[in-house]
Amino acid sequence: MAWVALVAGAGGNFGGAMSDALRYAGWEVRAYARGTDMAAAAKGASVIVNGLNPPGYHDWARLIPEITLAVLAAAKASGARVLVPGNVYVYGRQPAPWGPWTPHVPCSRKGRVRAEMEARYRAAADGGAARVLILRGGDFIAPGAKVGLWPQVVLKPLAKGRIVAMGDPGARRAHAYLPDMARAGVGLLSQEGPDFVDMPFAGLAFSVDDLAAAIGRVTRRVMGRVTGRVPQVVPFAWWQMRLAAPFWELARELAEMRYLYDLPHELDEGPLAAALPGFAATPLDDVLRAVLQVFDR
Repeated sequence: MAWVALVAGAGGNFGGAMSDALRYAGWEVRAYARGTDMAAAAKGASVIVNGLNPPGYHDWARLIPEITLAVLAAAKASGARVLVPGNVYVYGRQPAPWGPWTPHVPCSRKGRVRAEMEARYRAAADGGAARVLILRGGDFIAPGAKVGLWPQVVLKPLAKGRIVAMGDPGARRAHAYLPDMARAGVGLLSQEGPDFVDMPFAGLAFSVDDLAAAIGRVTRRVMGRVTGRVPQVVPFAWWQMRLAAPFWELARELAEMRYLYDLPHELDEGPLAAALPGFAATPLDDVLRAVLQVFDR
């Protein structure tokens, strides 16, 4: 009998990647229909993947606690384990590498919302009401995505020989290639473990300058109209965000997270290496070959 996973947010980048990886591993995957009774949908499921996230950072302070309570209620009713994608907002500006031992000292409103969310999951696990795996990654990279910071900002001017740095182009930052992160998630779900696990997914750490060099290596073979030269790195026009902030919610919310584009950071690879010996992340050049195909259509 196949294991059953209920995936909330299956149409999103993380939920979609988890759905694909679970199916590949032989799981039966059910997509949760937003707005329906999650506890009823989770009946018979061994895992609930919470890939729900308010788009464009909309009303996080209200909606994320609502989602968290619904997931925990469904987990309690069904006995299913919960997998939640974590991010790096909770760490604030602390020195990296970050891991499960790093205190949560957020320096932003969104970081505080996420820290409170994770505290609720931990409290539920400590109280025996749920089993929770937080799989934490840096900036998500989704192959084929046409929506997100990479396709809509960083790589948008690539055909003109440029890419965009939203902060210090030399700052190495954590990134999570979602097929890899999902593959790790499936591997961890197949193991028994403590009721609460905070697992860093180190993924790939690179700067925008590193990204430009990698694009120069691979574009000759991926994009016929590009010569393979290293693209010019140009700064993001944050002044436009400041002007738009009074009228555009996403502009206001992105500006709050600007510090992360200047702060060098990475996640510790040790815990995942111990849990999944032999797990290897896809090299950056291969990630780019997958990602850049959408620009060649």
